[in-house]
Amino acid sequence: MEKALSPILTDQAPAPAGHYAQAIRAGDTLYVSGQLPIRADKAPLEDMGFAAQARQAIANMLAILEAADGTPEDLCRVTAYIVGVENWPEFNRVYADMLGEARPARTVVPVPELHYGYLVEIDAVAMLRD
Repeated sequence: MEKALSPILTDQAPAPAGHYAQAIRAGDTLYVSGQLPIRADKAPLEDMGFAAQARQAIANMLAILEAADGTPEDLCRVTAYIVGVENWPEFNRVYADMLGEARPARTVVPVPELHYGYLVEIDAVAMLRD
């Protein structure tokens, strides 16, 4: 049996800036690469505060999930890297607002810094349904 890996690409999230795919579908499993708070058109965010950055990073993840015909309910695991443990409560608020009733397994990892000075990066694994 041949195993196919399918890259997922949508213009509703920023194009990869390096040697990686926005996501890879392996059978029914979707692996979403880490998403920074970058708009799809690469225009700067008007509000660069933590909540706005979290919203944009999560929106990117959800756009890629949707491009693979997935929904938030298909998410199995989410990992969020946040700069500053003091941002954890704000991340929880934004995350809950954007994911609604979906409650995947989740890990939040406080880190000292992220690429380009961003405050949040998020990746995910989803199980897509037929």
